[in-house]
Amino acid sequence: MKNILAVCALAFAGAACATTDPLEAGSAAPDWTLPGSDGNEYSLSELRRDGAVVLAWFPKADTPGCTRECQSLTRNGDKIRQFKVSYFMASTDPIEDNTAFAQKYGADFPILSDESKEVAEAYQVMSSFGFASRHTFYIGADGRIIEIDRNVNADTAAEDIAATLERLGVEKRAAPESAAGR
Repeated sequence: MKNILAVCALAFAGAACATTDPLEAGSAAPDWTLPGSDGNEYSLSELRRDGAVVLAWFPKADTPGCTRECQSLTRNGDKIRQFKVSYFMASTDPIEDNTAFAQKYGADFPILSDESKEVAEAYQVMSSFGFASRHTFYIGADGRIIEIDRNVNADTAAEDIAATLERLGVEKRAAPESAAGR
């Protein structure tokens, strides 16, 4: 009887210690629906119908590195908008904090809030400090992760995202017609 209990205990301990496979390029991106700083709700399953999705996780609203990243995306978002892509910053901050953060720095893109931390955990970005790590996920229209940037430079985030989209061959938007060209 002791042997049976010992085997059961080991089996239970092994199952409890099992981890999920790490997310990598080619993995299915976990689906999500999250509130945005603009008052709208966004779902990956709906967004990817229109093309690729960039999800830039950041640790905490209104902290120095996160502020520089937000300012980079605000200042140079036109470089990202050349591509058929929806892009977001996301954190585990309450939506009120992310809304105030977006307004304070004039973010012209939604900042998503994952207050429950469920999506951050699914994307394996939760740090031991209880907030998300600064990682950027590139998700294709097929719902698969194309690339993960785990070495984000907050100061050049927008330029780096645009360069990655170019390198990955993400489709560009049609150039708007100019009045002079008609």
